[in-house]
Amino acid sequence: MTARPSTSSTRARRPLEWRLQPVWERVLVAVFLAVLVVPGLATLAGVDAGVTRGENRDLAPAPVLAAAGAAMAALPAAFTAYFQDHFAFRGRLVRWQAALRLQALRGSPSPTVIRGRDGWLFYADDGALDDYLNQVPFSAADLDTWATTLQHTSDWMTARGITYLFVIAPDKHVMYPEYLPASIHPTAGPSRTDQLVAHLRAHTTVPVLDLRPALFAAKNEARLYHRTDSHWNDLGAAVATRAILNRLDRLAHGSLPGLAAPPDSAYARRDVRAPGRDLARMLGLEAWLTEDEPILRLRDGTARVVAPAQPDPNFDEGRLVSEKAGADLPRAVVYRDSFGSALVPFLAEHFSRALFLWEYDVDPALIAQEHPRVVIQEWAGRRFATRLPYDPFAASAAAPVAPPVSSSDGARR
Repeated sequence: MTARPSTSSTRARRPLEWRLQPVWERVLVAVFLAVLVVPGLATLAGVDAGVTRGENRDLAPAPVLAAAGAAMAALPAAFTAYFQDHFAFRGRLVRWQAALRLQALRGSPSPTVIRGRDGWLFYADDGALDDYLNQVPFSAADLDTWATTLQHTSDWMTARGITYLFVIAPDKHVMYPEYLPASIHPTAGPSRTDQLVAHLRAHTTVPVLDLRPALFAAKNEARLYHRTDSHWNDLGAAVATRAILNRLDRLAHGSLPGLAAPPDSAYARRDVRAPGRDLARMLGLEAWLTEDEPILRLRDGTARVVAPAQPDPNFDEGRLVSEKAGADLPRAVVYRDSFGSALVPFLAEHFSRALFLWEYDVDPALIAQEHPRVVIQEWAGRRFATRLPYDPFAASAAAPVAPPVSSSDGARR
């Protein structure tokens, strides 16, 4: 008796098949077409398009159709750049990916921003990271350039009866290194700020104010810098202002009115929950990364900015003029960088007129025009990694000295 072969051994195995129901197939096709078509239509309509604020650049312009051969050859690249900058939902997608990388992947979405500990962000551009890593110290020639330039400046001011002060504002990574990532380690040895301060004090008579000691002394009492910004907050600016005024008063031997630093009780403080500041904006996450911000102002402050007529609320103008009416106070010129912005409302209360310039190098012609009794030259420490000072007085150091104008005639306050 012959056995019958089993059905399983003779019948070919059929692959498993899985199919959507017809209605869901139509839905899937519709979704696929929508993904292809809707962004294009939204782009044409200008919906949610454009670069984010943190990118800090202009949008690519619309391509221009032209019959010329070179223009036609450049058209594809121009159209691609335009489409990438104006693609619908681009800003939203950029913010989502930035939040994903920062919060979920624990990294920074931008090479210019360092993700620190406990929600702290640090600036990595403009010489800041180089300054903290401390890998390239000042050369002897660099230190001599600094000493010569500032000595010429100081001598020129002194000869004209002007009280001059060179101020160094420490960066956030200097004051709060404990919040930097554990993977970042500075090279052993003195920093550029350490080198410069020591060299100026040993080889010049330049009045130099290193603000680090004053800020370190106050650091345990309050947070002095923003978590989502590269600068000090109002509390840090008030500490810096007090140190500046005290030093100016000593340099002037008490001869200038209004330089007495106000006590803590003279300030009114309110705390607000504010959107993330400059570092958060660089990531496009200012709405996500909020922080508590102290707002500090003198209770009886009367100084006001008179130019420009509508100043930036953060005092980030390149040229600001403040006036304090009805006060027999000196005039001042303040050369500063972004750290000087928060100093404006505090310093303005101590001068009848103060000109705040977002510049580093002193202009003797402007000083002659303003007739100040006080000149402050402020530099952020990170700038020492990117530039040297310009000496405008090298050629004019031997020029005849104009006699100082008496404060009694109102021309030199």
